[in-house]
Amino acid sequence: MDTLKRNVFQRLMGIPATSKPSDDQCWSFSDGKIEIDLKRAPELKDVGGAIRLEKKQLPERLIVFHGTNGKYYAFKNKCKHMGRRMDIIPGSDKLQCCSIGKTTYNKDGNPLSGSGSGKGKLCSYNVEVTLDKLIIKI
Repeated sequence: MDTLKRNVFQRLMGIPATSKPSDDQCWSFSDGKIEIDLKRAPELKDVGGAIRLEKKQLPERLIVFHGTNGKYYAFKNKCKHMGRRMDIIPGSDKLQCCSIGKTTYNKDGNPLSGSGSGKGKLCSYNVEVTLDKLIIKI
């Protein structure tokens, strides 16, 4: 299947391009805090890298990415339009819904364009970096 057809199929089905971490043990959640071990999360090593965090014990899905300015960002992984998951747009600090509507948000969670751009800002979380760990309080 060529890339264009796969991309359309993925968007129709709401299948995100951003993957879960390759090492499921790179992160933990307890007492309202997510801790990500950057040594075990190679997806976040480089600028533009991103992962989806999803487990039953989490109160909500998250997407975490390494911004072009070197900072890390974390958002509730739910588009304001249809509730589908988000993906990082490669080479940018923008998030986009994985659906056909392609609602796009900036690194601050503000809507820029697409079907859900009038639905409000994405829920974001502060990310603290300590040594080789990211700490996200949700």
